[in-house]
Amino acid sequence: MSEEGYKKLLAELKELETVERPKISAAIAEARDKGDLSENAEYDAAKEAQGMLEMKINKLKMVIGDAKIIDESKLKTDSVQILNKVELKNVKNGMKMTYTIVSESEANLKEGKISVNTPIAQGLLGKKVGDVAEIKVPQGMINLEVVNISF
Repeated sequence: MSEEGYKKLLAELKELETVERPKISAAIAEARDKGDLSENAEYDAAKEAQGMLEMKINKLKMVIGDAKIIDESKLKTDSVQILNKVELKNVKNGMKMTYTIVSESEANLKEGKISVNTPIAQGLLGKKVGDVAEIKVPQGMINLEVVNISF
């Protein structure tokens, strides 16, 4: 993953551990003070939220622990690879689109970042400018021409 993506994950983990965890602990304590725990829906909801938060924290720690930061200075633009920004043209309708191929944890379609594990990214890896990739998507087969590769 990129160094930027790694730093975002670290910031999110810190936020969850230092802000969200104490909020949920306070909610549990408040619900516990309201009496009988066997019929206390607030307590049950707070405990469930705590479980979900701890699960999210553990997942983030695993992703951070397994992360490998890619040295962006060694990336090339002669063929499509991870962290490249790829400008594409749909051969059938001429529609242009631009995607940045990133790690699974950094994917965000609104920002134009697609996971390296998606069918489109898999079909583009290794292609050069001018190559046409035939990619199987849920709607069928599409042909995408690589127009430009950059950072």
